[in-house]
Amino acid sequence: MAPKVPESVLKKQATQAKIAEQAKQASYEAKQKKRQDKKDAIASAEKYAAEYKAAEEAAVTNRREAKAKGGFYVPPMPKLALVI
Repeated sequence: MAPKVPESVLKKQATQAKIAEQAKQASYEAKQKKRQDKKDAIASAEKYAAEYKAAEEAAVTNRREAKAKGGFYVPPMPKLALVI
């Protein structure tokens, strides 16, 4: 015959099991969110890298065209607004 376990111990075990399950679920959700955030960051970085590469290629093309025509290519200056 199995020894009797006090009801308070059973309640505590049930509560701890419930808390452990909630923690496990929260951990899983956090892990999934982290994965999705990482995918989003990588996609964003690839998009910006492609944009920068295209801009650099355009600048090189413009310099080559200007040199072929015997002129100079002056890259555009960054726009700056000073508001007081």
